[in-house]
Amino acid sequence: MRRKLALPLALVAAVSVAATACSSSSSSGDSSGKETQNTAKVASSVTDYNPQPYENLKDGGTYTTAGTFDEQGNPFNVNGTLNALRIWSWYNADAITYSPTGEVQYNPDYYSDVKVSVEGGDQKVVITLNPKAVFNDGAPIDWRAIEATWKANNGSDKEYAASSTDGYDRITSVTPGTDAKQAVIAFKGVNASWSALFTTFLHPQAATVENFNKAYVKTAHPEWGAGPYTVGTWDAQSGNITFVRNPTWWGRKGKLDKRVYVNLERVASINAFKNGEIDYAPVGDAENLKQVKAVKDAEVRSGGSPFEYALYLNTKSPFLGDVQVRKAVQKSIDRSQITKIRFQGLDYSEPLPGSAVLYSFQQGYQDNVSAVLKYDPQEARKTLDEAGWKPGSDGIRAKDGKELELGYTLLGDDPVEKAVSGAFTAMLKAVGVRLNVNKVSSNDFSKVLSERRFDLFISGNRSTDPFGARSLCDFYCSDRDSNITGAGTPELDQEIRATGDIADLGQQIEAVNKLEQKALQQYSLLPLYSGPSTYGLRKGLANVGATIFYSPLPETVGWQK
Repeated sequence: MRRKLALPLALVAAVSVAATACSSSSSSGDSSGKETQNTAKVASSVTDYNPQPYENLKDGGTYTTAGTFDEQGNPFNVNGTLNALRIWSWYNADAITYSPTGEVQYNPDYYSDVKVSVEGGDQKVVITLNPKAVFNDGAPIDWRAIEATWKANNGSDKEYAASSTDGYDRITSVTPGTDAKQAVIAFKGVNASWSALFTTFLHPQAATVENFNKAYVKTAHPEWGAGPYTVGTWDAQSGNITFVRNPTWWGRKGKLDKRVYVNLERVASINAFKNGEIDYAPVGDAENLKQVKAVKDAEVRSGGSPFEYALYLNTKSPFLGDVQVRKAVQKSIDRSQITKIRFQGLDYSEPLPGSAVLYSFQQGYQDNVSAVLKYDPQEARKTLDEAGWKPGSDGIRAKDGKELELGYTLLGDDPVEKAVSGAFTAMLKAVGVRLNVNKVSSNDFSKVLSERRFDLFISGNRSTDPFGARSLCDFYCSDRDSNITGAGTPELDQEIRATGDIADLGQQIEAVNKLEQKALQQYSLLPLYSGPSTYGLRKGLANVGATIFYSPLPETVGWQK
């Protein structure tokens, strides 16, 4: 599943995956997760998070970072973001996680047993839920939670603003098994990536249309949650959040006394880290890296993580409704120059990303972008000429009395991102397009996307599971709310959805690669970069850092003995 990033781009760029040309997803680091040499070639397959077993952690302590809740706190909602998922995971179920390289890990505190079978070409998954598992309000966690999650996300009721229906829409039923603590999930056909559908789940009361869409807006519902931690304070005014140990938790207790999020802007967060006020700071540029390295009792952790950033073109805006204009815009973008600006001073390089759904360290990856598009300003000018856009005396093109003028939406005031917007402005001006940079607050991220308040906009996504091929529809299907460009056709939608019928993951990826090349010819989305995953952390903080697909369980995060 892909989650949109809802932090200022400069901040989240620090924690993005290094998309490199590795042929597989096996780790290239030593047992500690530390990378050894040649960062640019191995970073994507390296973890660096001080992995420690539960018994090696101290009891007590506080872990504080910069962060806050987003407007939509339900991660299943189309407006749910990576922030929403992170916050959610501290007071809701983490039932399925993945190893750094993507192997499925069932959490026995929720799923005592999982059996998968195929009969007559159709898959059945039987989940036995832990008999002790209850929501914080006392309601049992049983088959109804699985059913509620399926019904809210399967697309049958269009009133649900679901992030993605893929996979859920192939479930034909969810029923009780031997008792209420067993959920029997029946699929039409085979879904090899089914585990990504139920990594967490909804309380049945949270799964009504009204609550799914609105209950978590700028607020939490700890009574519908479960886990080793629950909400201590949730300050709607400051944006600060504190999680404390959950007295109703039946599993291993959380090692921390408190998990604290403090609402800080990027510059303030770096200063807070230097002053010892927070324990973790993403490192997004050379200056931040220099400052973090100088902090006493701190260390830098760097490795891979599955993030990717792309330039989105709003096909519903007047001039970008023309595919030839979009094509010319993309041909005028020198992605290598953008990455030089983005990674300046970080001693880092990476191949340009070739897909929106797969990373170059994953098996089956292909460079689909290069198969469709190459940087060629001269060809961009020719395309605009043929589309009837003629240069004026100032070089800006016009047609039917209107100049070719686009807007670029810039979140926040980070100098690196200002430099990126300046580069876009110069590149487009060179082919006769005027670009106006419109600065907005980083707090407006969700509105920019949901209301399409942009012509051009950079946004990032993080994969929360290794099954990227199933996300193709999220980016390119015309009827999917998550497709923020508005591009696509019903015919392409049908072809994309047909890839979900392919049971073999290798064959599915092959089909997805072919269709992504076709989808990229809409010229609505241009993958730009991934980047290094680099953090400053207090020494001794365990199970935090660059983890690729791995999300450590909350009770395993803490301070090393």
